[in-house]
Amino acid sequence: MVIDAKELYQKIEEYMNQEVIIEGWIRNHRRQKEFGFIDFSDGTCFDHIQIVYDNQLENFEMIQKYHVGSAIRVKGKVVKSPKENQTFELQAIEVILLGDCPEDYPIQPKKHSREFLREQAYLRPRTNLFQAVFRVRSIAAYAIHKYFQDRGYVYFHAPILTASDCEGAGEMFHVTCFDLEKVPMCEGVVDYNKDMFQTEASLTVSGQLEAETFALAYKKTYTFGPTFRAENSNTKVHANEFWMIEPEIAFCDLEGDMEIMEEMLKYVVDYVLKNCPSEMKFLDQFVEKGLIEKLEKLVKSTFTRITHKETIDILKKADIKWEFEPEYGEDIAKEHEKYITEYFNGPVFITNWPKDIKAFYMKLNEDNETVAAVDLEVPGAGEIMGGSQREENLEKLVSRMDELGMDQKELDWYINLRKFGGCVHSGFGMGFERLLIYLTGVENIRDVIPYPRTPGNCEF
Repeated sequence: MVIDAKELYQKIEEYMNQEVIIEGWIRNHRRQKEFGFIDFSDGTCFDHIQIVYDNQLENFEMIQKYHVGSAIRVKGKVVKSPKENQTFELQAIEVILLGDCPEDYPIQPKKHSREFLREQAYLRPRTNLFQAVFRVRSIAAYAIHKYFQDRGYVYFHAPILTASDCEGAGEMFHVTCFDLEKVPMCEGVVDYNKDMFQTEASLTVSGQLEAETFALAYKKTYTFGPTFRAENSNTKVHANEFWMIEPEIAFCDLEGDMEIMEEMLKYVVDYVLKNCPSEMKFLDQFVEKGLIEKLEKLVKSTFTRITHKETIDILKKADIKWEFEPEYGEDIAKEHEKYITEYFNGPVFITNWPKDIKAFYMKLNEDNETVAAVDLEVPGAGEIMGGSQREENLEKLVSRMDELGMDQKELDWYINLRKFGGCVHSGFGMGFERLLIYLTGVENIRDVIPYPRTPGNCEF
């Protein structure tokens, strides 16, 4: 019976001195005159298996010709390894080639730049770095679902195609069935009545507004899916397609929202540390020294809570020459985020932001100048998630939309939530890839998403 490498590692005492069959790929192949060593991986765990074979095998000379990248089946005996840092090895009884690989295979056992591996994105999961990164991605995604499911949240599938711009920023990909060489026009403008949905449609930038409708039916809901931004940005933290986690909770104010944000982040980080020990050890050693210590500290941290005004007060008093001078009523820069987390030596919630730099749906505070919004800043990453108490007052929401010149007809269904049994409710959003950058120490978003969609890049 074929077993996985993961099972072999988990039950090594049971399998010691037993014969087993494994199937996987050659990661490295060191050939000697009378024997050879195969570095074997089947992808079921981060750790590899060393296979030792000798010239007693009938097809010894043929095995010696097997290339890196080839798929093989091995029957062998599990024995204690003479190496101090290796628990066991497999003494081969039979090695069969299942799928050959040519000598020009791009992923040879040597150091490759991340830029090169992006060009080989369909092969890069076979390298140690991306084996670690994408398993952490998988485990972190499961942890997010587990956190919410264990607490009674309903998983809501937000629509990908939409006719509304949640953030009001207008940075949306347009979707159409029109032949772009023959776009129908009516009185000088595009006639969307002849398109698939009979209205202008786009790829979603957020599932939040739709999620609020479910929160006001199920009390607690969350989305976890792809979102899109048509930004021509080439930074390390921006992509045109990325995944978002967006919970919405009824009968929850901003204080309750922050409690959930803190609890969820700590839960996910702790879950990854406990369930990806080999991957995290590798990332700590080869990507970001002190990564594990940083994450363990976050799990044990007390999150500070200060207002935007208090933040600017601290920044202005700092004996630092800022590249961007901190100002009341304005956003804060990366350098400010870094300083604040260092100042408090841990994660910081910044609350009560100026209304003019925040979205229309955020709860207006009594001062009529700020909204009940919050950003969470963490050491080494800056902003990792943001949320707000949503405006539940019908008149104030409509007034804010008028102030921003928004079309109420387009969002009449959203406005009606305030008419039909509305209540205090809150939510937040977290970019999944931003979380992964923090978890893995890999600083470029292109390296934590399998097939990045960025300006000039839509391959694979």
